[in-house]
Parts: sequence; structure tokens; C-alpha cells
Amino acid sequence: MDIDFRIVLKDVDESYPDDLTPEEIAVYIAEKKAYAFDETVGDEIVLTADTIVCIENQILGKPENAAHAIEMLQTLSGRMHRVITGVCLLYNHQYHSFYDVSEVFFSKLSDDEISSYVNKYMPLDKAGSYGIQERIGLIGIERINGSYTNVVGLPTEKLYRELMRL
Repeated sequence: MDIDFRIVLKDVDESYPDDLTPEEIAVYIAEKKAYAFDETVGDEIVLTADTIVCIENQILGKPENAAHAIEMLQTLSGRMHRVITGVCLLYNHQYHSFYDVSEVFFSKLSDDEISSYVNKYMPLDKAGSYGIQERIGLIGIERINGSYTNVVGLPTEKLYRELMRL
């Protein structure tokens, strides 16, 4: 996007209230992440985001281990799910939040394809246990309705427009 940036990491509790919709969950966690920077940031724009995978209103977060990752991918195999990214822009102690939703259609994957992917790519840091930019995206995604970059983890098209408005 030709925008200078730096990455700063902070540990943030990613729990959320049980009564939120999937879209509200993604934004809620993105805002929690931004709040962790509010006291220490000057006149910079802080961008925080959180991506969740949702299948029939069941949230698939980051897997606990390889067996859990395999289980998640078996759940996604042959089905459509939604990828929702909440984004929060913090500037001058003001929060500007939005989200994007993409529908992802997985083809039916064999147990060997799933196990091979999990063992080679170790997707334990990814919501839904996969990265679309990795092998599984090349062999297992039939189509996407919505933003590809949203599925990667940051809807850059929408983000760029929101940054220009700030």
C-alpha cells in the first residue's frame, strides 16, 4: 500500500462476552487491542485487527494443537464458512472501527491432505487453522465471495479507504 509502518506487539486478552455476534466479536477484540496502546501512543495512527472464522455461527479460533487443527479443517472441508476481520484505527484517542466479511468455499479435502498441511505448515497461530496464502489455499479453496486480503487477515482495500478518510 506504500504506507510506512512499524509492528509493535502487545499481549492482549482475546476473550469476549458470549452475547456478541461474530462481527461484533471481531471488532470487540480489535478495539481491545487498540485500547492497549491508547495511553502510550502520540500522534501516530495505531491499527489493530482480529480475524475470526465462523461456520454456522460457531467461532473457530486458533487451534490448541495439531489434532485440534485437523479437527477444524475437517469441519471446514466441503463447506462454506465466513471470515470476519474487525479493524480498529486509533488516532488522537479516537477509535474508528469497521469489519469486513468474506465467504470462503472449501472443496472436500482428504484426511491425508489435511494432515499433511497441518504437519508441514503448523497453522496453530491462525483462526480456523489455515492460511489461504499457503498450500491449502491453492488446493482447497473453490471460490471466495468478498475480499481475498480479508481472508489473509487484513482487508487492505477497505483499510486503505478508511485511512484516507482519517
